[in-house]
Amino acid sequence: MLSRFSLVLAVLLTAGCAAGGEEGVNDPGTGGKGPITLVTGRDTTNYLQPLLDRWNQTHPGEKVTLLELPEAADEQRAQMVANLQARSDRYDVLGLDVVLTAEFADNGWIIPLERGLFPLDRFLPPVVQTAVYRGKLWAVPYTSNAGLLYYRKDLVRQPPKTWAELRQKAQEITKKHDIGGYAGQFLAYEGLTVNFAEAVQSAGGEILSPDGTRVTLDETKAKTALDFFTQGLREGWIPRRSLAYKEEQSRLAFQDGTLVFARNWPHAYGPATRSRVGGKFGVTRLPGPDGPAVSSLGGVNLAISAYSKRQNTAQEFIRYFTGLDNQRRVLTEGSFPPVWAELYDDPGLIKRFPYLPVLKQSILSARPRPASANYNQLSLVIASSVAKALTPPFTENTADLAASMKAELAEIIRTQ
Repeated sequence: MLSRFSLVLAVLLTAGCAAGGEEGVNDPGTGGKGPITLVTGRDTTNYLQPLLDRWNQTHPGEKVTLLELPEAADEQRAQMVANLQARSDRYDVLGLDVVLTAEFADNGWIIPLERGLFPLDRFLPPVVQTAVYRGKLWAVPYTSNAGLLYYRKDLVRQPPKTWAELRQKAQEITKKHDIGGYAGQFLAYEGLTVNFAEAVQSAGGEILSPDGTRVTLDETKAKTALDFFTQGLREGWIPRRSLAYKEEQSRLAFQDGTLVFARNWPHAYGPATRSRVGGKFGVTRLPGPDGPAVSSLGGVNLAISAYSKRQNTAQEFIRYFTGLDNQRRVLTEGSFPPVWAELYDDPGLIKRFPYLPVLKQSILSARPRPASANYNQLSLVIASSVAKALTPPFTENTADLAASMKAELAEIIRTQ
């Protein structure tokens, strides 16, 4: 996996920097209308194409073709960057991980949009901020995300609220049953950065200042976060096989009945209801050192490529695809968190998706990742540093790793 990080880093280092365009959709000379391509991460729940078919049936001259990229966010980014650096018009609408807004805007790869065209005041406020950079709207929120704890309610009477409770319950149940205790996304990629950031935030710390210009990592809190993971691995209630887990692997492990607890995004809920643990699991907020954790804010924003020749169609598609009716389907057919606030208070949806109030609370209390044009470099350093701590024989000298990580992050910030 580290070779993938090398590839992404190489792309970053060769990236040019261009100024962003004027606000609003431009017309590159082809009328700005016609068939377009939506490029986004792999649809692991197979919900997306039926939603696109609804648009295609009513827009026969402006059909949308789905182009799926790999599941991991850093791999998606690498392929998008290669396309955009080549100034290719193959991609029209980009499904961007929320952390990419600043970088893509800073490089002139996406165009700013008019705020008044979208009902942003009806979206969850933290979600809207992920699409804003330097005062301009560069994308439109499509899905949000916050980490949740999936647990086997047939094995656990009360879900844990703290790390100590999680450890105790995981150890007890793994002794009684042939089952793993807890897993998150522990492969060395963006998912590991997110898991670590959540642990740091839950311990009362942060990694960077909100504007991404200063390293504010407290080494003691970073050590606390690292020790949580390494203790679980040493003691066995975090299975070592989870060191190879991304979102999909951890989802499958839980729904196949091989884990008591799993950290994952809300999209894992729907498939789990149709699996061997259907009716046997619950969802709650992630635990932290002293109570509920502070999740990292995730999600996907829809942006328009600066090199698209059909930007008018792209804009109309984004307006449709982020509209209220389609947002309802995003939840009911894909199990992805919508961005419209009112859907989280809908009694019918809550009956079908009982975790919605918990999810809304998690999103509203979540921390966005820093709006830094160099975010991907920062994430690479964090993931690789944390991976060293999680690699057997699990060093107990996590304080030195935390200090080294802080120094590397500071060097990136100084040179940006």
